[in-house]
Amino acid sequence: MRQQIRDEILSISPFDALERDDISRCLTWIDSGVELCRAIKPATPPMHLVSYFVVIDDGYVLLVDHRNAKLWLPPGGHVEQGEHPRVTVGRELEEELGFVASHPIEAPLFVTITATVGLTAGHIDASLWYVLRASRHQSIKFDEREFEDICWFPFNEVPFERADPHMKRFLAKLAISEKV
Repeated sequence: MRQQIRDEILSISPFDALERDDISRCLTWIDSGVELCRAIKPATPPMHLVSYFVVIDDGYVLLVDHRNAKLWLPPGGHVEQGEHPRVTVGRELEEELGFVASHPIEAPLFVTITATVGLTAGHIDASLWYVLRASRHQSIKFDEREFEDICWFPFNEVPFERADPHMKRFLAKLAISEKV
């Protein structure tokens, strides 16, 4: 599985110097042989792999108001031991939003390394950002234990001051990659 995770990261074309550095740091981390998946909540090991999935629809992005992080984030979750990050996306999509992807989950578009904030601050997430398409008019049953709310934001109205610190960079990369 380690090689498959490495391949996911290698599939990403860096958007900027920060992403180039995050790719390099992720590869070094993977090659070090340390545990990649969270074993004990919230921070063992201190750095672990996350699959974000950014749900989009015609210039809109679905974000969740995460109870713990106190931020508007893409949905997602921690990759479990022996689980491919794309499988994590499918599992978390059903658990967190109550639906199944209508298309195959493609390679990640983006990767970040971020210190966590909120109630369980104190660890580092190495996050693969996957893009999913869904209709903003479809019914979504979100996990109310994990999220205060969900909202479809037009790309230019995302509340960046209370969002993942890399969201603006992600949307800029998405715009270039999809000509949105």
